[in-house]
Amino acid sequence: MSVKEKITVRSQKVRKDYTKYKMIFLGTLALLVLLAAALAPYLAPCDPYEQDLGNALKPPSAAHLLGTDRYGRDMLSRVIVGAQTTIFSALLLVVVITAVGSAVGVLCGYRGGKVDAFLMRTSDVFLAFPGMVFAIAVASVLSGGVLNAVLALACISWPKYARIARGQVMAIKNAPYIAAAKLAGSGTGKILLRHVAPNIAGPVIVTAVLDIGTMIMEIAGLSFLGLGAAPPMAEWGSMMSNGRSMLQTSPWVILAPGCAIFLTVMLFNLVGDTVRDMLDPRSR
Repeated sequence: MSVKEKITVRSQKVRKDYTKYKMIFLGTLALLVLLAAALAPYLAPCDPYEQDLGNALKPPSAAHLLGTDRYGRDMLSRVIVGAQTTIFSALLLVVVITAVGSAVGVLCGYRGGKVDAFLMRTSDVFLAFPGMVFAIAVASVLSGGVLNAVLALACISWPKYARIARGQVMAIKNAPYIAAAKLAGSGTGKILLRHVAPNIAGPVIVTAVLDIGTMIMEIAGLSFLGLGAAPPMAEWGSMMSNGRSMLQTSPWVILAPGCAIFLTVMLFNLVGDTVRDMLDPRSR
């Protein structure tokens, strides 16, 4: 092996190890965030819904590390409890659109014909509308609420997964191992579960992980507009909406949930980028 080849192999190993340790570090942080969100009611130092008008709009102090809002509620407690609502709503949304969109895409790609034409034209209709505008319209019709916000965003987000899954299935459905499975007597369900699904999982998983941060922002955006979580529920977007009129006089009221959104979205985007690097065949 020449010196140049040795350097190339060494650099590839270093890059692979860096990606692995980066994934371990970021994955641990993401798991800690999810664990903190799951245990939010127990981690909150105060009752996030207890009002104390005598302590309204107090700046950050030893008693209230992130200050208090207009009703005297502890902002740190509300940010911690709000993580449960915002993050798990986004995770629920990602699970729903991944499952529904992938199922539609697999069905269209494998069956083809009129089913494929009808479902793909339906997805084109949803893709033709500006996403957030359509979600606002659906959420308005459904009269708000966290679950209705999730449903509204699901209506506009599933076509992307359907397109990805369909393209992957069409690329492999005529592969020799699929033909061999058919000759061996495997049914359609078995072929889809054992041969098709594992081979299209990579791009779908990467897209889903990258979408977590996006969905956190969109759920918070609907809540900010009054179409998501309703007061007094602790939710980051709703908290920013309630504090936007006090940005100049009491900036901590809006900066606390805003920073929580920023840091969480950045973390999940970094996790998504790292997962993509690990699953990219070119990086191997």
